[in-house]
Amino acid sequence: MSAAPVITSVPAATERAAGARGALYVAEHQFRAMVAYKWTIVLVGLGSPLAYLLGIGLGLATLLDADVGQGPGGPVPYVMFVAPALLASAAVSVATEEFTYTVMSGFKWRRVFWGINATPVEPGQIVSGLVLAVMARMLFGGVLYFGLMILFGAVGDLSTGWLLPFVGVLGGLAFGLPLLAYSASLKDDAGQFAAVQRFVFTPLFLFSGTFYPLETLPSALHWIGWISPLWHASELGRVVSYGAPKPAWLVLVHVLVLVAFAVGGWLVARRTFTRRLR
Repeated sequence: MSAAPVITSVPAATERAAGARGALYVAEHQFRAMVAYKWTIVLVGLGSPLAYLLGIGLGLATLLDADVGQGPGGPVPYVMFVAPALLASAAVSVATEEFTYTVMSGFKWRRVFWGINATPVEPGQIVSGLVLAVMARMLFGGVLYFGLMILFGAVGDLSTGWLLPFVGVLGGLAFGLPLLAYSASLKDDAGQFAAVQRFVFTPLFLFSGTFYPLETLPSALHWIGWISPLWHASELGRVVSYGAPKPAWLVLVHVLVLVAFAVGGWLVARRTFTRRLR
C-alpha cells in the first residue's frame, strides 16, 4: 500500500518574497510572453509611426493652406503639430491590444491568471505586474516614435520634448486601465473588444484633436475631446514638444484628468481581479 501524499504549505520565506516582488514576477512572465512576437512589436513600433509621419505629417501638410498649430513664436509646421498626438495614439493602441485579448486569455483561454493566483502572488499584484509590462512596451514604442520625430524635425524643444514618451504612457494608461477593468469583468468574448476598437478607439482617434485643433469641430462635438484621454494626452504632448501656448491651469487639468482615469481604472481593475480570482 502506497503512502498517502503529503501536502506541504508554501514556506513562509516564499510567501514573503512573493509579497515583496509578486508584481515583478508577473511582469517578467508577461515580458517572456512578449518575446514570442518581439519582431512584431519592433516593426509595428517603427512602421506605424513612420507611415503616419510620412503620410499625414508630411503628405497631408502639403494640402493645408491655413496654419494649424501655434507655438511661442508663431505657427509651427503641421508635422510638429500632429506628431505628439500620433505618439499618444500609438500608446493608446498598445493599451487597447494588451488590455483586452491578453486579459481574456489570462482568465479563459490559457487561464494563466488562475495558475498565478494559486501561488502566493495576490490578485492585485497580477494587475500591477500586467500594467508594468504594458507600460514598458508603451515606453519602448514611445522612445522609437520620439527618435523618428527628431529625424523628421517634429520636436520643437528637446529640453522638454524628451518627456513625450512619458506623456504617451500616461495617456495609454488613462485609456487602457479603465479598459482593463472592463475586460476583467467579461466571461466571454462576444465581439466586445472589436466594438471597443470600432466604436470607442476609432472615434476618439478621429475626434480628439489628433489631426486638427478641437476648436475647429462643431461645438456640439467638443465634449468628445473633453472626455477623451487621447485629447488630454495630445494637448499635453504639444505643450512639452514645442511649447504650445496653453494656460497653466489647463495644463494642470490635462494632467489631473489623465491621472484620474489611470488611478480610477487601476483601482477598479484590482477589485475586479480580486473578485474573480477569490
